[in-house]
Amino acid sequence: MKVSLLLLFAATTAFTYWLRHINLRHLKQYGATVPDGFADAISQETLAKTSAYTIDSSRLGLWESLFDNTLLILFLFAGLLPMYDRFVAGMSDSFIVQGLLFFLILTWTQAILELPFTLYSTFVVEARHGFNTSTLRIWAADLLKSQVIGSILLALIISVSLWLIEWSPLHWWLWLWGVMAMFTLVMMFLSPYVIEPLFNKFEPVDEPGLTEEIAAMMGKAGLKVGRVMKMDASKRSRHSNAYFTGIGKVKRIVLFDTLIEQMTHAEIVAVLAHEIGHWKLRHILKRLVVAEGMLLGGMWCAWQAVRWEGLTGLVGMEGGSFFARLMILGFIASLLMFPFTPLSAWLSRRHEREADRFACAITGDPESLASALIKLSAENLSNLHPHPLYAGFYYSHPPVVERVRSLRQLNAP
Repeated sequence: MKVSLLLLFAATTAFTYWLRHINLRHLKQYGATVPDGFADAISQETLAKTSAYTIDSSRLGLWESLFDNTLLILFLFAGLLPMYDRFVAGMSDSFIVQGLLFFLILTWTQAILELPFTLYSTFVVEARHGFNTSTLRIWAADLLKSQVIGSILLALIISVSLWLIEWSPLHWWLWLWGVMAMFTLVMMFLSPYVIEPLFNKFEPVDEPGLTEEIAAMMGKAGLKVGRVMKMDASKRSRHSNAYFTGIGKVKRIVLFDTLIEQMTHAEIVAVLAHEIGHWKLRHILKRLVVAEGMLLGGMWCAWQAVRWEGLTGLVGMEGGSFFARLMILGFIASLLMFPFTPLSAWLSRRHEREADRFACAITGDPESLASALIKLSAENLSNLHPHPLYAGFYYSHPPVVERVRSLRQLNAP
């Protein structure tokens, strides 16, 4: 079984690398072609920069993936997991403390090992292509804050989860699902006002006339949002974006300051109308319900699987703690869920198309959304020529050329 599981992992990984390869080959073949309707915003120089950025990013991602997968194979299949499991077990007799140490040490180790890739991405790849505006001090502060916050939240979840497992051995999967569901909702409330401000500065949009145009559009949509905020994204990167955050009374719209600088008011309003479309069409709720349903099923499966004596034998390990079993189970689950990746991407693309149509109906201006997407692609050096199979497997949004074509068909007489 160990060899079979290893071969399955190798086949899955090889398939992802093949998808990456055909995507880059497709880019090299068609990357110099300006798509129809993009000529006013996309030049040959921009296409050349886009190809270079996509290739550099993909190569770095490939090396990072090879590094991570090599470590994973060594840890699971070369005897490191039993050694680590015994090491942690010898540090405490407490079930909860053992679990905290088991997962926190792994998390911290992974963060340290990935530092060279993170540094190279920020200060070499992003800087080379004109995106990085961060300093080493800002980068280090962000890293430290994210690790501290992440460790605190992870420790809290692990402690509560392991206590429930000890308290209710036969029904912990159900209790744990309830805790996870509640945690997700709480974070949706807290994140906009507690966590996000630790990394970025948020202030009301002060662009003359823009706030009024946004309010008018939201009035048509029948939506009240607490505030429309501008985020100082340019302090770290020249990438631009906009997003909808929060839930209930704490929901708000956030615009990158870079986006405000790059777009007209009509284009900004169109982008925000798209984001509001996700809310009004209940895409966020639908995704949450699906995610919680899958989590419930996953918890029940985990409860069944960790009790199977042969679980650790799948990686050639005899015995093993509850935590080692969870890690093995998580690895197997990732392989079993991999074939569903394109289904998830397809559902997401479907929601994006629906949000596009909603935005056009609210604003009555498909062209502004189309031009906004073209600008976003140009400014972010997004690949305009992804391979159809790669895009179908991974893209959460329809390829921008396809989206623009659909929007302009709505605008056609």
